[in-house]
Amino acid sequence: MKDGRVVEFPKTVPADPKGVLTGRHFMDGDHALAEGALAAGCRFFAGYPITPSTETAERFAERCPEVGGLFIQMEDEIASITANVGAVWGGQKVMTVTSGPGFSLMMETFGLACMMETPMVVANVQRTGPSTGLPTLTAQQDMMQVRWGSHGDYRIIALVPDSPQECFDLVIDAFNLSETYRVPVFIMTDETVGHMHEKVVIPPAEDIRIVERNWYTGPKENYRPYDFNGRTIAPMVKAGDGYRFHTTGLTHNERGYPALTPEMNKRVVTHLVEKIASNADKIIRTEEDGLNDADVVVVSYGISSRIAIRAIQQARMSGIKVGMLRLITVWPFCETKIRDVAHAVRAIVVAELNYGQVILEVERCAAGRCRVIGVNSCGGAVHDPEEILAAIKEGAKR
Repeated sequence: MKDGRVVEFPKTVPADPKGVLTGRHFMDGDHALAEGALAAGCRFFAGYPITPSTETAERFAERCPEVGGLFIQMEDEIASITANVGAVWGGQKVMTVTSGPGFSLMMETFGLACMMETPMVVANVQRTGPSTGLPTLTAQQDMMQVRWGSHGDYRIIALVPDSPQECFDLVIDAFNLSETYRVPVFIMTDETVGHMHEKVVIPPAEDIRIVERNWYTGPKENYRPYDFNGRTIAPMVKAGDGYRFHTTGLTHNERGYPALTPEMNKRVVTHLVEKIASNADKIIRTEEDGLNDADVVVVSYGISSRIAIRAIQQARMSGIKVGMLRLITVWPFCETKIRDVAHAVRAIVVAELNYGQVILEVERCAAGRCRVIGVNSCGGAVHDPEEILAAIKEGAKR
């Protein structure tokens, strides 16, 4: 499916100054998520409070009257995610935030949003599970759930910040990606980053580039909400503006009406996959350091990447050639990069706060070309850098 097809990007415009709190701030990651959403043009947020994500909803609720936005606290997470889907088709940019059990409750509607090609942003401030687990403590246990949690074949985009500054920056990127590809985009942060207070620099509105929704402007009778070619993304309209169309979770035709045949399902699902897979090189972002001559490379993301820095520094001081590959985009996965690294190193060390999730993708892409060593934790606390250092030293052995 990676056949060089190119999605036509909408033009960008400067951010609306009403939503941009320009300046230097000392804030936590949860608040930065809300500020990023406001700067990106989000004006609707339906949510339900759940630790450790509630501060994002509170911040948005506090700020949205200043920008003409609307915050609704729904009766549960199912209602909140469904309200957001409806608001998109009413013309709004939307976001919600959740964690743990709330994320699980939203899963069926994530699939609906993918099938309806509904642009939206969802932040998951990950906590320790399963079930109610440890609501106030950190984890990275939902990394496979975000990719595979709803049934059927589809593709999503998931970004992982490692600081409050990136919480702000990546939410704007998430909105731009969601509008470009008409797909839900997820911010997979964690309790530690969510509650970490650091400097967050919010630039002037004119320095923030926003992808506006691709609105249809042709004759109303010719409007089609879908275009299943894997290359271009169909424009949208606002429900209630006089356009005759339909949208559904059923397999549907270009007008959005049910078309229940295997042939139509193939067209729809292939499009849902190809519009992301064929543009993966444009979507994927990583941070790299010292890969060229490394014997060992540490792959990490989110808060684990912050901890890995100390272990990498210690390893280098002891004479080990070690590189860093931080995943900013986890889905779609950086398959080509991992294959290239695996050809050149003795070992890849994967540090994550779960019992082995992203490491499965690393092992698949490495395909036995090098050792893959996991530094795994059930969560509840971040890694000790010594644990990662021990894995680096093990990987450096001939």
